[in-house]
Amino acid sequence: MNNEVSVTAVHPDIERVLVTEEQLRKRNADLGAMISHDYTDREVLVVGVLKGAAWFVSDLTRHMTCDFTVDYMAVSSYGAAHKSSGVVRILKDLEVPLEGRHVLIAEDILDTGLTLKYLIRNFLGRGAASVEVAACVVKEGAQEEEVDVKYEGFVLPNEFVVGYGLDYAQRYRGLPYIGVLRPSVYEGE
Repeated sequence: MNNEVSVTAVHPDIERVLVTEEQLRKRNADLGAMISHDYTDREVLVVGVLKGAAWFVSDLTRHMTCDFTVDYMAVSSYGAAHKSSGVVRILKDLEVPLEGRHVLIAEDILDTGLTLKYLIRNFLGRGAASVEVAACVVKEGAQEEEVDVKYEGFVLPNEFVVGYGLDYAQRYRGLPYIGVLRPSVYEGE
């Protein structure tokens, strides 16, 4: 059975597909196995960064065999724009304390790095024993802050991508692949 995205299934606002459903499934399985190996002897708190990482967290944790719990945090640095404002705001905080916990931040995309850098400092400041990052997408050459991503899904060109949780103005999250959004959709912001 071919799981590649067919030409007719691609949303008309998508210029081209960069990562297919099948590639996402396989990479999540690989990352889940790596994480499980690394956390064999300790429990990990997987912190999903809402809203975009919900898809990634759900699929990734299905492949994790180590002990883990999940919590979510909502932060924003974009608003409705296609570029980061540079200001990180906490919209929904964690429900569990971090002191002494091993934390794995699961993020949909590493773009500027500002949000992840802020979260890492914040979590260590709250007493986390360790903080690692799993990012579904790393945008090549877009980082303003250096962030160590231990579990990297896909390195993609520095283009505006949507699908698989990634959005533009809350749209396109439900696409089952990751694709480049046509610039005509967001030009003139």
